[in-house]
Amino acid sequence: MIARAGTGPLRRLIVLRHAKSAWPEGVADHRRPLAPRGLRDAPAAGRALAEADLLPDLALCSTAVRARRTWELASAEWGTPPPVRYDPQLYAAEVPELLATVHATPAEVETLLLIGHNPGLEELVVELAGDSLDDALEQVRVKFPTSAVAVLAWRGTAWSALAPGTALLTWFTVPRGKKR
Repeated sequence: MIARAGTGPLRRLIVLRHAKSAWPEGVADHRRPLAPRGLRDAPAAGRALAEADLLPDLALCSTAVRARRTWELASAEWGTPPPVRYDPQLYAAEVPELLATVHATPAEVETLLLIGHNPGLEELVVELAGDSLDDALEQVRVKFPTSAVAVLAWRGTAWSALAPGTALLTWFTVPRGKKR
């Protein structure tokens, strides 16, 4: 169960792991591009969010090429994408850095999209979720694959109030694009 129910507006944190990346020889990790499957899955993630009416007010994205490209392809599926901030702190970030970045989000943002990397994203979702609908939390604990989307809902007047165990994991999906 969730440790406590907050007060204030309903807020949603959407966590999106970058789509499947390629491993070209001689390319630094930060510069790795998306693999063909990633090029199919990133738009599928964008469509899944649009179909679930889960479009963000702001996106925070790792500066890694694979994360930036995931954002570009996913957000291209929406009519008008929200503003995006590319944050180098999100590259290979662990839970404390991820949470600090989320805590710095302006209060007027009600739905925030965070695009980054594992294992940090999976650990963040598990730490923040006090409970989940259905078996979503167990699914995340088993695996948070590329293109996975987790949605955490909570109430609070400021993002800085989001704490471990205070959110409800309302949705978890792994969108896959079709091979052509």
